[in-house]
Amino acid sequence: MEESMEEEEGGSYEAMMDDQNHNNWEAAVDGFRQPLPPPPPPSSIPASAREPPAGQLLAVPVVSVDRKGPKEGLPMGPPPPPEANGVIMMLKTCDAAAAVAKAAPAPTASSTININTSTSKFLMNVITIEDYKSTYWPKLDGAIDQLLTQSPGDYIPISYEQIYSCVYKCVCQQHSEQMYSDLIKKITNHLERVSKELQASPPDLYIERFNIALGQYMGALQSIVPLFIYMNKFYIETKLNRDLKDDLIKLFTEHVAEKHIYSLMPLLLEAQSTPFQVTPSTMANIVKGLYTLRPEWVQMAPTLFSKFIPNILPPAVESELSEYAAQDQKFQRELIQNGFTRGDQSRKRAGDELAYNSSSACAGSRGYR
Repeated sequence: MEESMEEEEGGSYEAMMDDQNHNNWEAAVDGFRQPLPPPPPPSSIPASAREPPAGQLLAVPVVSVDRKGPKEGLPMGPPPPPEANGVIMMLKTCDAAAAVAKAAPAPTASSTININTSTSKFLMNVITIEDYKSTYWPKLDGAIDQLLTQSPGDYIPISYEQIYSCVYKCVCQQHSEQMYSDLIKKITNHLERVSKELQASPPDLYIERFNIALGQYMGALQSIVPLFIYMNKFYIETKLNRDLKDDLIKLFTEHVAEKHIYSLMPLLLEAQSTPFQVTPSTMANIVKGLYTLRPEWVQMAPTLFSKFIPNILPPAVESELSEYAAQDQKFQRELIQNGFTRGDQSRKRAGDELAYNSSSACAGSRGYR
């Protein structure tokens, strides 16, 4: 009986505590459900309460929650009454912040434009036409001068990476047309000076100097064309439908070769008839160079060109073999008339050596026996 009474007392105590907590929870809910009273008119609120000083934080009531109560996560007591002017205070705080922002000096239009302009110029790395003429083209002009005047095998102290970078930047900034025009004008002026120097050359030095000018220019193209390859790809080939190397070779043809071909060809034919008057390497370079510049010039001296370029003459036919033999005999007679008897002396020495070796072999064989 005692145990049952104790259990009943314990159960009644727990029930009583549950009822008390439930009543407290309902009271808290009813407190939150009550409508807010209307805000008082602004005139009745003191100025100190309407506009808090700058930098002061609003005090927000905090509801303490005890996580160890019988109903975990619910407040243990009735909540504090809501602030009647909480919304007004928040709005006034926002108004104060806006007033502070208005009090700060606004940036002028000129400063904003300057910042945007400098930023965009920095990001895009704009190269104006004045920058091109004063900074970029002078670098290219100096490098082209050195390449056009270098001798074969000379070392040129220029930065190919820097020159290629200049070309790349100018093409990206839409200066391709101006750069191409400047390049053509630069090389044209150089070739006109070369042509004048050749015209002043004496006949005995004319062939050799033409060979030097041709070789020097073709060697320079091997460096100039790769440096301007970006301009060639994105301007000359796409917009002009041409190739930079072909254009530069055409310049030499028009300003040098065409002006001197009728003076050069008779000297080449004369040098051909006199063996070793001009070195074979010089003759080969000039003939091959002229054929590269304009293949139609073969018709001026087909026999001369056929000696250095294959398939120039038509194929031989059996009916013309006697004519070929007559030409070879004529050439041999001309060599003999000019004192070239080296072939006969060589055959004589070869015969003497053969006879000496035979007699030595016979003497050796007799001695061995």
